Amino acid sequence: MRVLVDIGHPAHVHLFKNMIWSLEADGHKVKIAAKDKDIVLSLLNAYGFKYENLGKHHKKLLNKLSGLIARDYKLYKVSREFKSDIFISHGSMYAAHVAKLLGKPHISLEDTEHSTEQIRLYAPFTDAILTSTCFKKDLGKKQVRYNGYHELAYLHPNYFTPNRGVLDELDLNKDDKFIILRFVSWDASHDIGHRGFDLETKKNLIREFEKYGMVFITSESTLQKEFEKHRLTIPPEKMHDLLYYASLYIGEGATMATEAGVLGTPSIYLSSLVGTMGNFEELEKYGLVYSFQDQDLALDKALQFLEEKKLKEKWQKKRVKMLNDKIDVTKFMTNFIENYPESFLEYKANTPNKGKKGNYYHN
Repeated sequence: MRVLVDIGHPAHVHLFKNMIWSLEADGHKVKIAAKDKDIVLSLLNAYGFKYENLGKHHKKLLNKLSGLIARDYKLYKVSREFKSDIFISHGSMYAAHVAKLLGKPHISLEDTEHSTEQIRLYAPFTDAILTSTCFKKDLGKKQVRYNGYHELAYLHPNYFTPNRGVLDELDLNKDDKFIILRFVSWDASHDIGHRGFDLETKKNLIREFEKYGMVFITSESTLQKEFEKHRLTIPPEKMHDLLYYASLYIGEGATMATEAGVLGTPSIYLSSLVGTMGNFEELEKYGLVYSFQDQDLALDKALQFLEEKKLKEKWQKKRVKMLNDKIDVTKFMTNFIENYPESFLEYKANTPNKGKKGNYYHN
């Protein structure tokens, strides 16, 4: 089988990397097409992947529209040359459009309920949409639910073992307390109109957290000069190692908040989007992630956590409970692709209540 994987965001590199290696190990040919957005290409290079560069990510709406046609055309040329049998993406309208033009199936993963416009652009041209069982939207007859989270495709113990060497790079030892802050740019289409921490609260966060340990900041947006000394400088592919050992994560980044929780690191998410995403609601039930719309409440909870004894040990026990309930998402994706379309038909035949419970993609 010849599989084309379209990658448009750094998180997609992590989501698909183990699946790509698994498919290649099973003898399939895989072609990666990637958008030059943030650190996508850096991550692909770090993992040794070869890829076709589909061009720069555009932030302005007019440029996005003109870029859509250009990227569709470039992906079409790449796909024709590769002779793709099947397309895989995380909500890529480009992969969906080109797959339909070529008469090939497109399988999409989705985990962002409020990404309404993007779903509308790719869903009509897509054959299967894979979502978690906790995904809050019903996407119709194409939807396939599985009992896991995207983050388990790369942070499940079957694939991820933390490397303590990352602490040496930052002159930390295993007993040092440190806090990771994440600020986002809020320029994604599904983030328009939403917000996180204001400048004064960011200053207050740093001032209070420095009383407990080192503070590291990872940011999509430009940092103020006074924050530069806290900027995290490790290679991006080592971020999950550091997140595993962190005392606390707090930030506006939804993906990183989920990653922290899945890794067993106390996690606090701040956003006006709270309440819209099923994976957060489920991780909150496990006690792994806490979500807030109010900045002061988020800070209060963070300080409460930092005062607690053996906090990480408590979170690791919660993590074990969650892992015991969930599937190996990479294995699921690989099997679903290798056996498509039979896998889709089998799912539908064995799934009552539109897949929300009782399907065979549970443990």
